[in-house]
Amino acid sequence: MEPIPSLEALRSRYREQRERGLVADACRTLAEVIAAFPGEDWAHAALTRLLRENGRRDEAERVARAALARSPDSASAHDTFGTLLSERNELPAGEWHFRRALELGGSSAPLLANLGLNLMQQGRLAEAEAAYKGAHALAPRDARILAQWAKVAEVAGDVARASELLDRAAAAGSEDDVDLLRARLCIRAGEHDRALDLLERCRELNGEAHLERGRLRDRAGRHAEAWQDFVEGKRKLAAQSGGLTWPGDAVRTFFERLQRFFVARNLRRLPQAAVRPDTAQPVFVCGFPRSGTTLVEQILCSHPDVRPGGELPFAGDLRDLANRLFPDTAFPANLSRTWTADGHWVASLFRDYYLARAAESGLTDPTSRLFVDKMPFNEMYLPLIRMAFPRAPIIRVVRHPLDVCVSMMAHHLTHGFNCAFRIEDTAAHLAAMFELTEHYRRELDGAELVVRYEELVADQEAVTRRIVAHAGLPFDEACLRFHTNPRYARTPSYDQVTEPLHARSVGRYRHYAGALAGVVPVLRPVLSAWGYDAP
Repeated sequence: MEPIPSLEALRSRYREQRERGLVADACRTLAEVIAAFPGEDWAHAALTRLLRENGRRDEAERVARAALARSPDSASAHDTFGTLLSERNELPAGEWHFRRALELGGSSAPLLANLGLNLMQQGRLAEAEAAYKGAHALAPRDARILAQWAKVAEVAGDVARASELLDRAAAAGSEDDVDLLRARLCIRAGEHDRALDLLERCRELNGEAHLERGRLRDRAGRHAEAWQDFVEGKRKLAAQSGGLTWPGDAVRTFFERLQRFFVARNLRRLPQAAVRPDTAQPVFVCGFPRSGTTLVEQILCSHPDVRPGGELPFAGDLRDLANRLFPDTAFPANLSRTWTADGHWVASLFRDYYLARAAESGLTDPTSRLFVDKMPFNEMYLPLIRMAFPRAPIIRVVRHPLDVCVSMMAHHLTHGFNCAFRIEDTAAHLAAMFELTEHYRRELDGAELVVRYEELVADQEAVTRRIVAHAGLPFDEACLRFHTNPRYARTPSYDQVTEPLHARSVGRYRHYAGALAGVVPVLRPVLSAWGYDAP
């Protein structure tokens, strides 16, 4: 049996592998460190970070959870786990772990910056400002902290303050990194030409910067160059995350299982939970990413009786809960266990689990009647939603699928099993989702409101009234002034929903007819069903 290398030898090997970009080897070395020296918190944190940065998020979470179970009083373990939770949009839970890390380890600039980012994403801008101020006091030359602090000022609408912080970040770090942030600030201020100039002069663009420049080139009418930026940006982002790809065969197999089980005769057998009158209820806004779901959420949460939830993972988590309850059979067939008298309680458990998670996120405030869940592709789990919330309002937003494809290529998205890195994968996943949701519409009882993005743009008040009425609410004029709502929408649309409604994005796909020609046949059933034209 070979002797176990020393800790220093393993640490040295890991550093060399990391510097050479040997991700798989570096992960194996860190796993060796953890097995031989389980008390080395740095190894747990490094492995979690490496897995997360390379798209292996489930593995990263398992490592982080194991680290916390082993060292529940480790500030580093709480910080790492808080970061993972925050990236999953479980912001209050992430905040809890950041604050626990501060209690255990004391203040540090990176930890305060992580807390500040989390608070900003919750819309608690004054608290985020205080966290970044504290981080800056501890690390006054840290360009990352200054740049993130500028983001808080931008979201708060203080353009002058944001610009001043970016100037200080540029003096402390890389001008190229700050130019991307400065370009975003110019976009927010309506200075699109200046933003494009900033990105054109960058020596090297990362994936996000390529997408930003592509969107600016699109706005300037330079569509061929814009598409090149979209493709290159996605290539770099996929490579940066460990070569993310859409697992088409696995997705199709999973969707086939859903369609085989979730047919009318089986759906009628599934139990449904009663409404709990003691708490706010969810309203589900479904649809493809970039279809207008954030806009519909912004309209709804401008109503005084509605709170924004954003992209909540709770409905998808019901699948994991079903698998933990009934591990002997694969989902969804294991839901047949709920057909018996001693299994009907599962629907109530689904409801209470979802509402408990919502309560932890601060969404069940008794002063509000509803909160919005707009997780993209939630419609995959529509039968589970109907078990837990049979009377919940469901709003499905549809938009020209080719416009959706262009917009998904123009933004960094990981929804839909990483389908947004290649246009072919985006179209294939949209087509597969369409087939699944049409199956549900045929087999599943329960009305939904279909909102066409183009109709909302063309007749804002009429469609807004339908949205509000479907949610069971009295109309409120504030819903027409959604762009004045000061909340921070944690999606790529965060700045767009602060503008009045416009039609600039309708028919955008026509500028990219050549690039889209190969995916039109794949999307033909969707185009035909919804009456959309194609190039």
